[in-house]
Amino acid sequence: MGKEFETQHEAVVDATPEQVWAAIATGPGISSWFVGRTQIDDGVVSTNFGDGWIPAGAVTVREEPRRFAYGSEPAPDGRFVASEYLIEGRDRSATVLRAVTSGFLPGDDWAGEFEAMQLGNAMFFATLVEYLRHFPAQVATPVTAFGPPVTDWPAAWAALHANLGLGASPRAGDPVPGGGEVFFVNEHTLGLRTPTGLYRYLRGFHGAMVVIHELFGGDAEFPTEIG
Repeated sequence: MGKEFETQHEAVVDATPEQVWAAIATGPGISSWFVGRTQIDDGVVSTNFGDGWIPAGAVTVREEPRRFAYGSEPAPDGRFVASEYLIEGRDRSATVLRAVTSGFLPGDDWAGEFEAMQLGNAMFFATLVEYLRHFPAQVATPVTAFGPPVTDWPAAWAALHANLGLGASPRAGDPVPGGGEVFFVNEHTLGLRTPTGLYRYLRGFHGAMVVIHELFGGDAEFPTEIG
């Protein structure tokens, strides 16, 4: 059967439309909050996440600095994913950012993948917002690591929370030992912000704990010419 889907997220950030555009429509910007490393070359958005599960997408709309959209070509089984970002400037440097993810998941077992996608996308959008609020125009060094398969997720999360110095049921806004706070948490993810980075922990769809960090430092800036 399969499932057509569309999810939407919206936030107001204290960043200019140009800063938001740099974060969602350039390779260095996307690499500073999403996963792995992203490049935009010849109208194609490609992300290297280590296992090849993120398909490349062709840019379909590029209206700087208001709208950016791209999507993958439909696979033989109909699978595709498309992303669209809408940017609306407000007074006093505030900007409204809307993100829409849509597509089609094939097969009769789409429910588990759809749940993982929804929970993961919520964390990634929260990371984008956190990036724009605390690290605008900075370029991160992305760090990704895949752990072994997890057989007991409650125990795995409990051990992680304890090792990070968090309570048994952390919530957004909880302090992080050494400085920073929890900026996002749901059933499959945990996000922390410190003065020097954004640290994410994700329940991978194939059963592994995935570490996805964005580390900031040095004097790196966005290049003048970007593809």
